[in-house]
Amino acid sequence: MHIAERARILIVDDDQAVCDALRALVGGWGYAIDIAGSGLSALEIASREPPNLVILDLAMPGMQGIEVCQRLREWSHVPILILSARGEESQKVAALEAGADDYVTKPFSPGELHARIRASLRREQRRSEALSCVTAGAVMVDLARRQVHVGGNEVHLTRAEYDLLRVLVTNSDRVLTHAFLLRSILGPAYEDALESLRTYVKQLRRKIEPDPVRPRLIVNEPGVGYRFVSDD
Repeated sequence: MHIAERARILIVDDDQAVCDALRALVGGWGYAIDIAGSGLSALEIASREPPNLVILDLAMPGMQGIEVCQRLREWSHVPILILSARGEESQKVAALEAGADDYVTKPFSPGELHARIRASLRREQRRSEALSCVTAGAVMVDLARRQVHVGGNEVHLTRAEYDLLRVLVTNSDRVLTHAFLLRSILGPAYEDALESLRTYVKQLRRKIEPDPVRPRLIVNEPGVGYRFVSDD
């Protein structure tokens, strides 16, 4: 897929005039655009409709851009491009250390912004292609096609089951907390929905585990979360 084709960009800025201008400019380059007027709204949109790139302002009421970066990085690898009037070196360093990938200072050149967007999307496309298939034992997850095979046979998962498996296999052998998993598959508003997570895990085990009663792939970390074992 060409990097501009169907790429979805989430623009986060509390200034409606800036959002309207960026929607017209960036949308005119062929990208699908989502708008968030606050940090919390940005996290909700990103969890519901994952973007290919986030363009983020730093200075916003409530949740600042730095915190948005940190929260996104808890569960997402999406490229984050800071677009801010704050041009101090300390602000740039703080944003990059919080998880941002690039920084453009307002006022900006449209040509430079377009080049930075394309570069970020190219890097993410290469990263995604490198992780297009993940295999663990008899389980193969094709991330590009959103397909799962167990022992060579395709297994059909619900959206929540697939999203849970995707997060687990792309973080194989890491302990993932209950809150992290719930944010990743349902969004920030559901990070306390522990019973829902247990239900998804139980359903997923039935579909991919050799013996769901004695799971070897998705193992409990009591009181903490779950871990996907890549080599048992």
